[in-house]
This record gives sequence, structure tokens and C-alpha cells, in this order.
Amino acid sequence: MPVLIVIPARYASSRYPGKPLAELKGATGVSKSLIQRSWEAACEVNGVDRVVVATDDDRIKEASEAFGADVVMTSETCANGTERCAEAFDALGGGYEIVVNLQGDAPLTPAWFIEDLVAGLRNDPMAEVATPVLRCDGRALNGFLEDRKAGRVGGTTAVFTTDRHALYFSKEVVPFTSETYADEDETPVFHHVGVYAYRPSALGAYPRWSSGPLEQLEGLEQLRFMEHGRQVLCVEVEARGRQFWELNNPEDVPRIEAMMAEMGTA
Repeated sequence: MPVLIVIPARYASSRYPGKPLAELKGATGVSKSLIQRSWEAACEVNGVDRVVVATDDDRIKEASEAFGADVVMTSETCANGTERCAEAFDALGGGYEIVVNLQGDAPLTPAWFIEDLVAGLRNDPMAEVATPVLRCDGRALNGFLEDRKAGRVGGTTAVFTTDRHALYFSKEVVPFTSETYADEDETPVFHHVGVYAYRPSALGAYPRWSSGPLEQLEGLEQLRFMEHGRQVLCVEVEARGRQFWELNNPEDVPRIEAMMAEMGTA
């Protein structure tokens, strides 16, 4: 039952133009582009049959091919990574049971996040999309709150039912809590990890649906599935001592580099 990982990457990001080509220095002092680090993270996942970069930009294509990536060119009209994954899936001729969208701004994504995600979708016949969630410790939650106070978009948070089907995703910190937490404390807030696993039927339908008000307000592509009545499964994953952060703003570069240094990531 083959699995495809697509890494959507575009150059013209409104918050961080050229983000996929941003250089990140690892623990050994070696710099690699964000897209290369995302590719290398994808290649560490077990049970995956193919990994491709999907882009509409020749600069990203050339940089990706230079480090050995398989590249699929997509149109400039893709509104988000899910639409780009759908277009890449069609260009490859289908033939995969599950398509994983590993967004190109999450190079610290551990392999087991994706492995658990694929297993979760396979085990829940009601779900058409799955995405990982990670319970925040106090350090992560306080980082989210500091970003919001500074007017920056940090991580996305998720709330879900007792059977782990999503209720909502937001760039605000939800649910609200009035408690204060030390760095190592467990909190009731879950960080949404920007990875998705789709069944081909849901992925194929997505570009044909209109973008709803919640997706437009939050700027979160997964809300389109929910606004059109599709079940999104939240798969809780374990950090196992690993730190995780997405590169959303230029200010995130030193934060991610510090995490890589602390974890010994080359």
C-alpha cells in the first residue's frame, strides 16, 4: 500500500519571501537550505515509497535537484500546500494509498511523527485526513504566548473531540488557560504540527471546494476540509525529548538553529 511524501515549496511567501532557500546552520556548523533539511527529514521516514518536492519556482527546483531531490513542477495558482500536493499527485499519475504533505518549513519533524500519522489514518476508517498534534510543555506554550504578544504568528494550536476528531485549529492559543506553567510542566494546549496525510479521494476533492470564511480568516488550509464536512483526525505524537518548531518568520531562524545545536542535529 504505497505512501507518497510531497514537500510543497513556494518562493513568494508573503511573510518570508524565499523561505525554502533560507540557510540553517546545524550543530556542526554546516549550513543547509530549509528545503534540503525538509527533504532529508522526509527521507528518514520508514514505509515511504517516494519523496518529491513540489514547486512552481525554478530557483527552488534547481536547488532541490542539486542535492538530489525528485522535483515536480506545479502551477503558480496553487493557493496553499494542499492544493500543490493535489496537483503533484495528479502529475505523478496517482497510484498511492496515502499522500503525506510535509510542509517545507518544518525541518525538525521527527520521522516517527509521520509514521504514527500514516498508521493513525489507516486505523480510522471515518477520517479522510490526519494531522499530528503535540501536547505543549510550558516552554512551548510560553513561546506561543510571547509570539502573540509581539504580534507574530507562532505555532498553530488544535482542539479535538474525545475520539481525536478535530473541532478547530487556530493561530491563536486555544484553549484559553489562566494558569502559568514552568518550562517542564504539562499543559492543556496542543501544538498542531504542520504535516498532513490524505486519502486520495479527499485530496482530489479539495481544490474543487471553495475557500470558506474560517480558512480565510485563520489562513489555515486544513479548515477547508472541516468547513466541507470532512473528518480530520488529530494523531497525538510524542516528542521523545526532541524539540520542534516551524520556520514561519525570519526571527525563527536563530531559534531553530539553537534547537539543532542543542539536539546535535548536523
